[in-house]
Amino acid sequence: MTLQELYHSIGGDYEQAARILRMDKLIDKHIRKFTKNGIVESLLAAGETMDATALFEAAHALKGVSANLGLTALADAASEITEEFRPGGSRKLSDAVVSEKLQKLGECYRAIAEGIGQYAGE
Repeated sequence: MTLQELYHSIGGDYEQAARILRMDKLIDKHIRKFTKNGIVESLLAAGETMDATALFEAAHALKGVSANLGLTALADAASEITEEFRPGGSRKLSDAVVSEKLQKLGECYRAIAEGIGQYAGE
């Protein structure tokens, strides 16, 4: 499987990743490490307790990493959580809605992780 095939299979934006990282070697390196960084696990754990600070920090980190790698659906989902828990902002969503959004984010992540696992031969 090529990087372009991986991106097609996971609904990612290879061109965006290529614009940011500039070399397939770097895209390959970072996409392989993506599922090992623990950010999503931290985000989902913070969602269990609705820890606003932890939710913001993990969602913000996930948004940046995902956007840089062209994982736009995941970056968009993380952005929603980031804005909901941005310090100084006011909450607009109920905990139940946030939990639902986190569940969908987790499903999106698992589909991406499965594709990356297949790409990486894991």
